[in-house]
Amino acid sequence: MTEYKTAADKAAQEIILRLLKKRGIESREDVTEFLSPSPRRTYDPFLLKNMEEGVNLILETAVSGQKICIYGDYDADGITSTTLMLSVLSHITDPGQVDYYIPSRFEEGYGLNKEAIRQIYERGFEMILTVDCGSVSAEEVKYARQLGMKILVTDHHNVTDTIADCLVINPKQPGCPYPFKHLAGCGVAFKVAQAIRQRADLPKSVINEVLDLAAIGTVGDIMPLIDENRTIVKYGLRMINRGTREGLARLLDAVSLKPGQITSESLSYIIVPHLNASGRIEDASKAVELLRCAAAPKTAREAETLDDRVALLVNQNLQRKKLQQETFRNCVEQLMEEGCGTEHTVKDFVLIRSENAHEGIAGIVAGKLKETYYRPAILVTPSGEGKKYLKGTGRSIPGVSLYSLLKQNERYFEKFGGHASACGFLMKEEYLPELTANLLQSMKQIRKEHPDIFRRTYDVDLAVRAEDITLRLAKELELLAPFGNGNPRPLLLLTGVTVEDVRRMGDQGQHMRFSARSLKGCRVPCVLFNNADRYIAQTGAHRPARIIGTLELQMWQGQERLQFLAEEIQFDEA
Repeated sequence: MTEYKTAADKAAQEIILRLLKKRGIESREDVTEFLSPSPRRTYDPFLLKNMEEGVNLILETAVSGQKICIYGDYDADGITSTTLMLSVLSHITDPGQVDYYIPSRFEEGYGLNKEAIRQIYERGFEMILTVDCGSVSAEEVKYARQLGMKILVTDHHNVTDTIADCLVINPKQPGCPYPFKHLAGCGVAFKVAQAIRQRADLPKSVINEVLDLAAIGTVGDIMPLIDENRTIVKYGLRMINRGTREGLARLLDAVSLKPGQITSESLSYIIVPHLNASGRIEDASKAVELLRCAAAPKTAREAETLDDRVALLVNQNLQRKKLQQETFRNCVEQLMEEGCGTEHTVKDFVLIRSENAHEGIAGIVAGKLKETYYRPAILVTPSGEGKKYLKGTGRSIPGVSLYSLLKQNERYFEKFGGHASACGFLMKEEYLPELTANLLQSMKQIRKEHPDIFRRTYDVDLAVRAEDITLRLAKELELLAPFGNGNPRPLLLLTGVTVEDVRRMGDQGQHMRFSARSLKGCRVPCVLFNNADRYIAQTGAHRPARIIGTLELQMWQGQERLQFLAEEIQFDEA
């Protein structure tokens, strides 16, 4: 941390140290590592169980001239993992010896499936290398081996079922001594890449040139930005801000992101949704092909193709947004018709059947319903031949394990999986009424035991006054970046202010911009997204208020400026 001379600078430093202590970072060594622009925390890839044998299998297959198929997933983690492995293997194989396969979200679903394996086999591939999937695909792996194929699984998901009978590289598998268990799928692929580089004696540039992909996938899969993930993302962001990957650079330009100003939040809210849109709307391979383009195009035709790929992702993301907004609006209207369309009248569990919801955006809409009503929410849509089944996608609030609730009703499901905050399932139509009744009954019991379960809570890091909100404080807070899961932006409680200069924003007036004014006349520019209607009527009386939110440092026309991003406004009683 930089040394400052003024009292204000010293106070800002003390705030940072207090915040770090709250996050369990206290020793000088840990503080230095956390704040360092060049962190060093990383681990030997060969600490991962089966890494030695797995890398030997890859190298033996490559040297023998046999064909390797990388089998990925259709989300940003899978897309970046696939691209990363393609890049690294291109240094040890001949052109045409390596290709990839990403299943369709709509026709095949997540993970390995036998029909895809059969197609890969018939195309002449002798080995399948999975990324971001496969740990518990026991039957599918058995089928691949019956065909005489070699298979290596690299993954990061929890092993909650019978593990596949093959070499599996996954820090979460039983008996794996790797000290950091929270790598993304692309993080595991990156460790495999490091091991390949060491064993094949490749230049370090082979690893450096895929750090951007590892960073995007880590942020995209909402992995905690601590420990080794923090190292990966910091170095990856550095590469992204240099604009060295041509396909990504053109996408950044198309969405108005400037090199040198790209943060983990830029990835999370802008880049990752564009990559995910390809798999949500159509075919994730479109995103892979864009990211594979590392160098500047050599011909006008190549440049045109690259621009077409960028335009496709931008248009697919716009389409995703439109579908998402329409589906969410229809869900709210449906709740209103049922007389439970407000946070005060909604049932304890929001379960909505949507006849026409696009499968690719069901999870996003479930998440927005959860946030809007602060209830566990599931969106079910007709699925399968003849629409005899329902596919459900759910999201939950803190304190309510959706996995546990659904596990109690597992007898109704053809397929089921997930974790505390997100789940998915496939079930027969006829069981929906029983499932709904059971979930409402379970939530009734939870609410009885925990009366405040539906009260939004905020883990405030620091109380500040308007006079404390300075550029110096904002710059000190930025030292804690990259922000994300496990390392959120510090949540501040701004006290002793009134809300003034209010104006609505957004195509439906759903956002609002305002000033928080202290008794001494100090003003803090604020913005609040999506919940303007909840507060707008209370802003005219100039009542004392407390505002919970985060402080951001922005660049506008070359000038630094502050913005307080409000999450909640609490007004004193009149």
